Amino acid sequence: MYDEQLADRIRALVADEPGVTEKKMFGGLAFLVNGNMAVAASGQGGLLVRVDPAESAELVATTAASEMEMRGKKMAGWLRLESAALEPEDELAPWVARGLAFARSLPPKR
Repeated sequence: MYDEQLADRIRALVADEPGVTEKKMFGGLAFLVNGNMAVAASGQGGLLVRVDPAESAELVATTAASEMEMRGKKMAGWLRLESAALEPEDELAPWVARGLAFARSLPPKR
């Protein structure tokens, strides 16, 4: 089950963003822009953020983020942050903004 408080914090940050919808996915709550996932309150705890895959390595090296793993394979462009790294109130907003910006750069899904 995902962290409801984290989902509420994300919801407050995206409330005025056009084209944002919520969808339960993989035990978490994802926030999508025009059908593309931007961020999610993960079912495994913490935050998932979608970023430009070309930026993944640098973000992992310079922040508290790690690459998401699926079936033992690291997924460039999909970053995970533990809830503790998002506790200072000002830590969440930049990650949400980064995820929204990347999702907006993608073609809309139908």
